[in-house]
Amino acid sequence: MRIEDEIKQEKFDDEFHKALINILFTHNYLINGINQTLKEYQITRQQYNVLRILKGKHPKSTQIYHIKDRMLDKLSDASRIVDRLKKKGLVEKTESVDDKRAVDIKISKKGLYLLQKLDAPAKQFNEMLRSLTKEEARQLNQLLDKIRK
Repeated sequence: MRIEDEIKQEKFDDEFHKALINILFTHNYLINGINQTLKEYQITRQQYNVLRILKGKHPKSTQIYHIKDRMLDKLSDASRIVDRLKKKGLVEKTESVDDKRAVDIKISKKGLYLLQKLDAPAKQFNEMLRSLTKEEARQLNQLLDKIRK
């Protein structure tokens, strides 16, 4: 559906303004869909992101600054997210052998199991973009990368 129809607005300052509104609206559309799915598993998008990062490191552990570097939401407080995941039993924290000031973080078996349960629902996230062809998805990726240059 056209952005004009979605937000009941026919006039924009220019195509750049329309594109910005369209990106923001689409971002919220995608985020709301993802949030709904993750809510059923009592987990947030940021927690899911951290678990995916830790799964990528598994069976090794990592430290908080590595997690922060890889997070999609750069404004998130990775330390608090890890603490919440620890309370849920989804991650393990241990004192670093190399640096006594640091903490090693590792995904737990329970965390791996949760991600396994989320595999099928996570594939539905990609389905939100299936109205695009592979070529259109490639072009979209190029355009979004260009915006962030």
